[in-house]
Amino acid sequence: MPDTTRKNVIIYTDGACSGNPGPGGWGCVLMYGNHRKEMSGFMPDTTNNRMELFAAISALGALKEPCNVALYSDSTYLVKAFEEHWIDNWKKQGFRRSDGTQVPNSDLWFILMAQTKKHQVRFIHVKGHASNEENNRCDELARAAIAEYRDINSPHDDEGNLI
Repeated sequence: MPDTTRKNVIIYTDGACSGNPGPGGWGCVLMYGNHRKEMSGFMPDTTNNRMELFAAISALGALKEPCNVALYSDSTYLVKAFEEHWIDNWKKQGFRRSDGTQVPNSDLWFILMAQTKKHQVRFIHVKGHASNEENNRCDELARAAIAEYRDINSPHDDEGNLI
């Protein structure tokens, strides 16, 4: 049950990767009442799953006070980890899988768990690349971050042609 003394915030997140691994981008949209904030960023060598997690971490980290959060993502990996309690099982097993290997991205899962302790977060799955306007906007932000990274790191001549 949401805490009635907290603000209700809606967050959409998405991550993208060009190659997997490869350059990656993340995007998020935060909404509270009629306030809206968009954020994005990139990493030069990462995976799609890491970008999905980083988008959620960045969005929750931008909140200035404890909130009730509805976080929408097209990442089944992210949503099921919390909603189907995978994260609880990983914690019990020391972030080891049944075969004894480390749970992938455990560094980011630890950060995300810390963020979820500050807020009451409900993770909600949305279909990716469909008709959800906010999810599509997050995808645009993530892909634009990758394109910006490529532009900065690709050599061009004086006319803008790729060398």
